[in-house]
Amino acid sequence: MRTIRDWRREKFTVDLSAVRRMCKKARIPFPRYTSLRDRYWYTANGASAGGIAVFKKYGQIGDPKYRKKKWQEWWEKTGRYKQHPIIGISKPIHKPPFSLELAEFVGILLGDGGITRNQIVVSLNSIEDADYAKFVTALIKKLFNVPVGIYLDKHDAVIDLIVSRVELVRFCVEKLGLKIGNKVKQQVGIPDWIKKNKQYLIACTRGLMDTDGSVFLHRYAVNGKWYVYPKLSFSNRSVPLLKGVFDTLVLLGMKPRITKDRKDVRIESQRDIKLYFDLIGTSNVKDLKKYSR
Repeated sequence: MRTIRDWRREKFTVDLSAVRRMCKKARIPFPRYTSLRDRYWYTANGASAGGIAVFKKYGQIGDPKYRKKKWQEWWEKTGRYKQHPIIGISKPIHKPPFSLELAEFVGILLGDGGITRNQIVVSLNSIEDADYAKFVTALIKKLFNVPVGIYLDKHDAVIDLIVSRVELVRFCVEKLGLKIGNKVKQQVGIPDWIKKNKQYLIACTRGLMDTDGSVFLHRYAVNGKWYVYPKLSFSNRSVPLLKGVFDTLVLLGMKPRITKDRKDVRIESQRDIKLYFDLIGTSNVKDLKKYSR
């Protein structure tokens, strides 16, 4: 009865369905002089009144710095992984078990790749690595069953292979042991699950060398006669990665050296060059062509 009295003295508006039920119950026609409003017609007025009341009481509408800080904490812990109906449910990916192909993918990502909160990116030379870009694209699709965006920057001769999937980022971080953000600043290394398996280590090293490594020709002259020999170099600013590649090469019976500036690992003897291509090999046609010549 109190609700009806509130309606009568116009304290609250009456729900349309309630009016129809009462008219039907009382067997009277629907009132002629009525106005219909949207369901949430009062929210703007209510928000304005609430804001004015808060301002009068506290002198400001909340604490912007505090809100930003708490939002950032929520985002890092929960928000970026939360499935929200407005933003959209994160799309699923295939989550493969540990394998040689997955280990090689990790090497590629540690070499010329990067991870953001929403994407993984592999950046290659659009001219020299054109064939290798096709290999990497096919590998990602096979492993995770996701589309790969291909973005070409002709001005800088760069091709970016991008996958925008939060689930893939989560898989790379939580399952594969990779990190979001700058690899050099964080001094990332080869994940433990790879280091514990020799074959995984070989596959990962191949991915690293195919991206951050190169075959170069060493030329010198003796008594007016020129000699040319291929050599291998791996360059990276992450000390753990550099050491990981060095240790793998030693494990496989090679005698690499780290340059004085501690930025490169070199394989220089022709025996070791041959041993590298026999045991580790390459998925990058560019390096194989240089070595064959």
